[in-house]
Amino acid sequence: MIRIDTIWLATEPMYMRAGTETALARVVAVFGAAKPHCAYLFANRRANRMKVLVHDGVGVWLAARRLNQGKFHWPGIRHGAQVELDSEQVQALIVGLPWQRMGANSTITRL
Repeated sequence: MIRIDTIWLATEPMYMRAGTETALARVVAVFGAAKPHCAYLFANRRANRMKVLVHDGVGVWLAARRLNQGKFHWPGIRHGAQVELDSEQVQALIVGLPWQRMGANSTITRL
């Protein structure tokens, strides 16, 4: 399997007909570089399609996912912003669950 150490989510939408070269250029523009063993997630404006670009240390992989119903729970558009996710949050995001409530963000610190 491909080793992924860090997962980044871009908050600005991406055109879903973009191929590998365009997606890679977008990663460099938004994140500064495509780092080895990192995954970069992008959604379209309606948040019902997602593309994932992964740099495995040798080359890049591009995968797509589309929901037939509903939307991915994508954060609001913030120009040039990106969000780091943990594996639990990514699993929730991929199936369409509200990932913001998963992982470290769901820790209760006050009563």
